[in-house]
Amino acid sequence: MQHRKIAFIGAGNMTKSIIGGLIKNAYPAELIIASNPSVAKLDALKAECGINITQDNNQAIEFAQVIVLAVKPQLMEHVSGAFDKAIDLSDKLFVSIAAGITTTRLKEMLGGDYAVIRTMPNTPSALALGMTGLFADAKVQDTDKEFAGNLLTQVGKIAWVNEEPMMDGVIAAAGSSPAYFFLFLEAMEKEAIAMGFEKPTARLLVQQAMLGAAEMVCHNPDLELSELRTQVTSKGGTTAKAVEALQDQGLEQIIAKAMQAAVKRAEEMSLQF
Repeated sequence: MQHRKIAFIGAGNMTKSIIGGLIKNAYPAELIIASNPSVAKLDALKAECGINITQDNNQAIEFAQVIVLAVKPQLMEHVSGAFDKAIDLSDKLFVSIAAGITTTRLKEMLGGDYAVIRTMPNTPSALALGMTGLFADAKVQDTDKEFAGNLLTQVGKIAWVNEEPMMDGVIAAAGSSPAYFFLFLEAMEKEAIAMGFEKPTARLLVQQAMLGAAEMVCHNPDLELSELRTQVTSKGGTTAKAVEALQDQGLEQIIAKAMQAAVKRAEEMSLQF
């Protein structure tokens, strides 16, 4: 991975996860600075990772070649608008992890046609098991794309999209989807408890089954998901009856509607900023 000076504007969980991954992989701590209003968060990052810290965003962006914008979407305009106009941003790369803000809108907030990469990580990034979608427009050079890709690989897998509207699809398929799986597990746990299992046992049964199923998917990339399902579905057996019941209730259609609803909401949110 290239070594560049990186500034993180915001010191929340995603910043902590990315910095932790960088340091674990021997990225020089002296090349990283984090800025945040909270002294407690900054002190914790410094103690854990040995990076530079500041409460002054302008100090951070002046230091850096790459600026990771890790603030809440509703705060982005205020934060970026307060950057010192005397600082030359023309040769800096901006990486945004704020949901719902398009690259065009972000450039408006920054006040210039700068190199901007938009990303959409998800919550399993906290365990370095995340899935992040990335988009870069024509302004971004290949070396910058490579750097941003390596940066987000610190918290999991990445996928580039060629058209920015596809970032809404990333939200539906990866950004929001951990909650779909949690809901499915929650329903299974409730039914297992209704069948007579103690809650800890019910939780263990469903979470380990989900983990094992996910690992089977990851370890068999050449097999279609439908084939994996078929392999554990004996004709006329218990699994076949369970799958039949799910399909009779329109599970595929329910999932499709949920993902479409996520996309629609993402499109609405992009108009709010």
